[in-house]
Amino acid sequence: MSQMQKVLTEIRERIALVTINRPEALNALDEETLAELKTVFAELKDDNSAGAVVLTGAGEKAFIAGADINQLKGLEPMAAKEFSRRGQAVMEVIESFPKLVIAAVNGFCLGGGCEVALACHLRLAGRKARFGLPEVKLGLIPGYGGTQRLARLVGRGAALEMMLSGDMISADEGYRIGLVNRVVENEVLVEESMQLASRIISKSPSAVRYCLEAVNSGTQMPLSEALGMESTLFGLCFATEDAAEGISAFLEKRKPDFKGR
Repeated sequence: MSQMQKVLTEIRERIALVTINRPEALNALDEETLAELKTVFAELKDDNSAGAVVLTGAGEKAFIAGADINQLKGLEPMAAKEFSRRGQAVMEVIESFPKLVIAAVNGFCLGGGCEVALACHLRLAGRKARFGLPEVKLGLIPGYGGTQRLARLVGRGAALEMMLSGDMISADEGYRIGLVNRVVENEVLVEESMQLASRIISKSPSAVRYCLEAVNSGTQMPLSEALGMESTLFGLCFATEDAAEGISAFLEKRKPDFKGR
């Protein structure tokens, strides 16, 4: 792995713990942090020692408190559009990542930080976590994909209430509306996230990859097209050693030995 200053990576038992490391700025996303995050995911994609990623923020106060507002001041419209597109590109890298990505949300998860969490495949929240898209309070809208991903995840009404009010919601409210998969105590948040990742990567890596692809791509298509894609991916499973091993292990009443091939 490349040496990073603002994004730290540690691999534990085939799970990469990726930490946004700007606690003095509540882990706000400046351009350098976004670039490092993109590089880390690019390297982990081809790293066979990591089967999943848990993404969190350094310190006890914030997951990611948003974009670095200092970099927004004085932007012209076209420069602002490009700023948005660069951030969206990083979110797309996370969302389309072929391995599981879990956001371990340990504190403030606001603006661009909420958009990072939305791009992750699953979200676990500590009880102290707070979520929000407060851009309207700055005369702005979310620009890293938040308007689209949040509405798709929790529905138009709940998404619009969050965006139009700019209010923060608690972890429990996030769970109620479907933004959060699970709420746990902050002290065990990373451990619980790692354990969930460990359970998932014990399954067939190729099947996990195809599940992620089916959901990520299929939710952007009409249902009839998405069902066709699902059938194609289902068929491709039968070209893998994992499928043969999984079926044989089930019939032989033994634990499967998946290789990810």
